[in-house]
Amino acid sequence: MSQSLYTILKANYPESEIDVLAPAWCKPILQRMPEVNQAIEMPIGHGELNILGRHALGRLLSKNNYTHAYVLPNSAKSALIPWFAKIPNRIGWKGEFRYGLLTDLRPDKRVFQYMVERYVALAYSKAEMQTQVSLHNSPKPKLLVDSHSQHSALLRLGLDKSRPIIGLCPGAEFGPAKRWPDKHYATLAKYLIGQGQQIWLFGSEKDKLVTQEIRSALTVEEQQYCFDLAGETSLIEAVDLLAACHTVVSNDSGLMHVSAAVGCNIVAIYGSSSPKYTPPLTTELEMVHTDIECRPCFKRECPLGHQDCLNKLAPEQVISRLKRFLSNTI
Repeated sequence: MSQSLYTILKANYPESEIDVLAPAWCKPILQRMPEVNQAIEMPIGHGELNILGRHALGRLLSKNNYTHAYVLPNSAKSALIPWFAKIPNRIGWKGEFRYGLLTDLRPDKRVFQYMVERYVALAYSKAEMQTQVSLHNSPKPKLLVDSHSQHSALLRLGLDKSRPIIGLCPGAEFGPAKRWPDKHYATLAKYLIGQGQQIWLFGSEKDKLVTQEIRSALTVEEQQYCFDLAGETSLIEAVDLLAACHTVVSNDSGLMHVSAAVGCNIVAIYGSSSPKYTPPLTTELEMVHTDIECRPCFKRECPLGHQDCLNKLAPEQVISRLKRFLSNTI
């Protein structure tokens, strides 16, 4: 979602060069953003203070003579490196004790409901941000797709496009309170295969048990049209393969946002979280959730032990939303 900020900055300052300091795993995604000049790997782990390491990195970055730094995380330590780098304009939200570290401190991010609005607002002055920024006029992320890389991944994994492709993303790094049950995904997969689709299951190595459960619930004949890609692709291969999907059904996860950014139709499933903060940024979207009293709680695990927000979200409810996109596939 930070790409929306880069897009606005590039539009406002066409001659600017935008470098992004981020964890190593982000680098392949950043390299697919045309607005980004360079992705710089953050060598210090998440949550690690390491003042000396941050000071050394700041001194190194000072040689690049940056004029502006936009600090998107809320922590104080995330504002240290631009401060050590002596970047003259350091912009960000109030966050965690950042007085003095930022030169343009925005007081209350809650004036904006959506995370993308909070990012984009930093491209404008305090005086104009509330009149300039809304979810509807925020640029939608758009990742470049490499057709050669996509073709190579198809060959390596024995995939083809002979049937319309529906991607399923059944994992969620955040925790089980975001994961729609495996059995519901299996029911959905059976239905889609019966409708002439093929299924590609996406995820990391950590999601392999989940994707295997889904595929093993299918008949041998159905399994011919269901391909388990969890742990079998790099992140950048997943980007290119998601771009080959007509529609993606996903839990609230990073792959949901990637799918939106490569132009897929999206059916987004919400459990403990809410689309009122980080929805996929696309118009080709259906969002599905239950309306039970205890959601959204934003917990990693259900505090009441029943996880009804997802268990009671029947496959038929997802299928009814999905039908909007299926009419164009066969």
